[in-house]
Amino acid sequence: MPAEPAKQFDGSELAAIPADRPRLLDQIRERIRYKHFSLRTERAYVGWARRYIHFHGKRHPRELGGAEVEAFLSHLVNERNVAASTHQQALAALLFLYGEVLQVELPWLDDIGRPKKPKRLPVVLTRDEVARTLSHMVGEHRLMARLIYGAGLRLMECVRLRVKDLDLTRSELVVRSGKGGKDRVTIAPRVLHADLREQLALARSLHQQDREAKLAGVELPHALHAKYPNASTTWAWFWVFPARNLSSDPRSRIVRRHHVYEQTLQRAISRAVSRAGIAKPATTHTLRHSFATHLLEAGYDIRTVQELLGHSDVSTTMVYTHVLNRGGKGVISPLDAT
Repeated sequence: MPAEPAKQFDGSELAAIPADRPRLLDQIRERIRYKHFSLRTERAYVGWARRYIHFHGKRHPRELGGAEVEAFLSHLVNERNVAASTHQQALAALLFLYGEVLQVELPWLDDIGRPKKPKRLPVVLTRDEVARTLSHMVGEHRLMARLIYGAGLRLMECVRLRVKDLDLTRSELVVRSGKGGKDRVTIAPRVLHADLREQLALARSLHQQDREAKLAGVELPHALHAKYPNASTTWAWFWVFPARNLSSDPRSRIVRRHHVYEQTLQRAISRAVSRAGIAKPATTHTLRHSFATHLLEAGYDIRTVQELLGHSDVSTTMVYTHVLNRGGKGVISPLDAT
């Protein structure tokens, strides 16, 4: 029996959509939240869907197909000159739109060309460059930058750190729901213990202030607020680095205290790198790269470094062996040998 030809969408089926059905962008948000994706992913996917629709004259995506998706992606690459990672994100957003939201199975979905992300060596600072960068930072931002470098944290792992996950007695901290949704244990540098205790005392005063004002508790991951209704107001779940001001939750619109805004730390590190006169495109993540590289230089085995970083595959950690501070792959130049 011959295969049934794929259904062609001419837009006529849109008339059958109930008037009270959520708008498309709201449907995307609902599906993303159902899949427990982050707020960042939600904003990115909604943004790409909006650009895609506007690019094609505000036509509904059900009226569009593979040719239109390819045209939009081609525009991003050839006209906007976006990076491969941006190309990848836009494609992922459109595949999510069609596959998860519209639930349309179209034969062209698997035929869309995937961008090949180039392999880049990480930017790494020397120990002296790290020290010079940190010397140009002050207060809470300096403590956070030192913690990222000293524990190998990602930016969001640092700002989202909870009181219950910091154990100074054992000199360790637990990263909850890191990249890939995984937990891991890493080190809490002893040299930071005194500063971290001062930070906890400051956070404690803000926690007490919120409780006296009877404010809503901090945001909890997933549905823990339903399972443990009082957890959000407890000291254990409070932020180690809370924001000084209250803010409205972008999803629930509840006014509460969030963690410190991550971009303020990024800007502080960028300014410090510039003031230190370092001619490298160093960012917050560079401190994590430097943590891994300096541990390998100190003789720690790569499996230990892999575990501290939370990499699933040791091949990911292996990239740091290419940037060890030993010249080109540890080879002594013949000019130096003369």
